[in-house]
Amino acid sequence: MLRWEGGRRSALAYGTDIGFRAVGERRCVGARGNPCPLRAVVPGRATQARCAECARLDRAFSVAADGVPDDPRTYRVYLAWFGAGLVKVGITAEERGSRRLLEQGAVAFCWLGRGPLMAARRTEELLRAALGVPDRVAYARKRGVRAELPARPERARELDELYRRAVALDGWAEALERVAFEAVDHAEEFGLGARGGPAPGGGVVRELVDGGAVAGRLVAAAGPDLHLEIAGGGALVVDTRVLVGWELVAAGAGAGVTVPVQAVEVAGGGGGGVEQDGLF
Repeated sequence: MLRWEGGRRSALAYGTDIGFRAVGERRCVGARGNPCPLRAVVPGRATQARCAECARLDRAFSVAADGVPDDPRTYRVYLAWFGAGLVKVGITAEERGSRRLLEQGAVAFCWLGRGPLMAARRTEELLRAALGVPDRVAYARKRGVRAELPARPERARELDELYRRAVALDGWAEALERVAFEAVDHAEEFGLGARGGPAPGGGVVRELVDGGAVAGRLVAAAGPDLHLEIAGGGALVVDTRVLVGWELVAAGAGAGVTVPVQAVEVAGGGGGGVEQDGLF
């Protein structure tokens, strides 16, 4: 779904026609629920719609930046799988369940352990160094492998092998409890076929411009990426992170795609706007 300024939400159902047009300039959305006092203009290609000061304030209270080391919640360590050989390690609050993995576009994942925040963080760093897996994967790499995936059993096997190596390591934080292996697959939730797809041959939208439109039929969605079938054939990916901060108005199916489109990088082994009528 897309969540709009003011709290309204728009459901995104596969097979639905989507059309919108950007209006005006992209503005900073502020930090920690507070509006930007300057309503600063932010670059169209930025993945976060925040000016430098609001970004600093937002990150100061971020778990990812260790801004809240005394967070009392239980955290989980996970392995997220995006494609053959493309895996990362990370942590998320246990109360969020698998939402963090869905947000990241993880095609499959498994839990490794659970415990206090700093124990989870120390174990994450151990696994990153010992297994040679990163704690970040660029979205460009994720979408570059999404069109062609190994079959589901192979995805689970690759996770299982890495899980076994992870739990066998010495040096885990004592306060972190190991979690039994279970591979969770998100291909169905994302609208992907058994072997991935659709291939985004039409490129990726990584920037909006004033008056620019995007229209197509939603066929899949993984993390922030919407996969659209566009008029005349072909598929296009819209990175919804670049929608945030724009005022968006509805556009008909015939509006086409009149914003900059980039080629999808081939990698190896909530939108936002003002309160308005629906776009779809």
